[in-house]
Amino acid sequence: MSPILAAVVKPSIDWAGASPVLALLGGALIVLMAGLLRGRVIREQVVPLLAIAAFGAAIGLGVWQWGHPKDLFVAQGSQGALRMDELTIMITWIVSVAGIATVLLSWRALAPREAAHGEYYAMLLVSVAGMVVLAAGQNLVTVFLGLELLSVPLYVLCATEMRRERSLESGLKYLIIGSVGSATFLYGLAFLYGAAGDTDFRGIANAVAGGTAHDALLLTGIALAIVGLGFKASVAPFHQWTPDVYEGAPTPITTFMAVATKAAAFGAAIRLLDVALIDAQADWGPALAALATVTIIVGNVGAITQSSLKRLLAWSSVAQAGYLLAGVLVASQTGVKATVFYLAVYLMMNVAAFAVIIARERETGLGDDISAVAGIGLSRPLLAWPLTLSMLSLAGMPATAGFIGKFALINAASDGGYTWLGIIIVVGSMISLAYYLKVVAAVWMRPAAGSELATSDAAGAPRLAGADPAAEGLERPQLEVTAVAVLAGAAVLFFGIIPSPLLNLAADAGRSLGLL
Repeated sequence: MSPILAAVVKPSIDWAGASPVLALLGGALIVLMAGLLRGRVIREQVVPLLAIAAFGAAIGLGVWQWGHPKDLFVAQGSQGALRMDELTIMITWIVSVAGIATVLLSWRALAPREAAHGEYYAMLLVSVAGMVVLAAGQNLVTVFLGLELLSVPLYVLCATEMRRERSLESGLKYLIIGSVGSATFLYGLAFLYGAAGDTDFRGIANAVAGGTAHDALLLTGIALAIVGLGFKASVAPFHQWTPDVYEGAPTPITTFMAVATKAAAFGAAIRLLDVALIDAQADWGPALAALATVTIIVGNVGAITQSSLKRLLAWSSVAQAGYLLAGVLVASQTGVKATVFYLAVYLMMNVAAFAVIIARERETGLGDDISAVAGIGLSRPLLAWPLTLSMLSLAGMPATAGFIGKFALINAASDGGYTWLGIIIVVGSMISLAYYLKVVAAVWMRPAAGSELATSDAAGAPRLAGADPAAEGLERPQLEVTAVAVLAGAAVLFFGIIPSPLLNLAADAGRSLGLL
């Protein structure tokens, strides 16, 4: 290659802007290498600490880059493959905090021992790096690269408890359905490229503004792209995989999937729909509103009959995805602010709930059945209060962060001309009281169940031969799990009373896109 041609195609790289992603990928390499060492203390203690340090570095480097938006990996004539702005940094913080919580919840779990500690935590770091790339991507190729980078490690992580049937089934189901979602998304991106003649979001936006907004090729691409992201975000009717995969996966990985994958998917949806395709909002907005309505109804109705807490929270996550769609479809600063705030709040609520589920799975033989949390209001108040606050916040009760988040989403929908969708959110929240309060009643009003060791998993399926309940961490001290639950529960209460700091950060994320 001639020097002149090399100068033309060589991209300009801002290493400071890319530092959060590099910290995650570099941390994954270090963790993987450290996991090859023979010492048990290194594998079980040092490796998780290194993973937490990598997540912490990504958070700190995000603080360093706050207020300095920039394009990354810019080649001549292109917009830049990634965009490091306040929206990207907020998503980075959310998924990195979810990663830290997952590491702590996995500390005594069976999955890291089954998968080898280095590989387990390295895949977690790579998946988070993919989420950051997905949220920062402003090029169709980069967005798909981020989607696959986050998905492939998760397929493996779901099946890391290799002696448990439901874990293997979970990994296989997620692989198949996830592949269908990725293929659909890629097909949609191909249609968008065909209609706009460009892979950069700026070029697509210019083409749409120039008269292709109602082109059949473009509309087909938008529809397929929304379906692909809908699979990742558990939007109905593309949610069928969610209850089974959430139930079968190791619970720390379920925690991670519930919050981090949704944050990354909605971050990508905001940048794709509200930036590249904003001039076609009149076409995709009503369709997205219809999807939100269906998702809210299906999720809330599906959760009512569940006795498994993981399945209950899976159906709940479907309904929550419907609420979040309201912030995306209005394509405004108010909508992005509400969506980002609710994603951060959703992290706190779910981490608190899943931490309590993990603690009770290891202390009792009842798995994730609702009977496992019966009576803990008296016996385990440090677990009872975080779970109670989580359920009340998910239901949108006042004085919790969930109430502020839903109020912000309803306000955004109303300002964007979708007042009827705000009413649907209120109705969905009322329906959700039927199953959230069922959990609260079990915690405080039902007698405690027995604690005999289980011979089956949470879904009632027998464990594979050789599975030892003691090896799964039953009846071990759970100080780190309790600490995660208490901190997350306290955050739910704190930001329900004093939401301004988080709202201000979310508002900066909304302004970073240049929306009205």
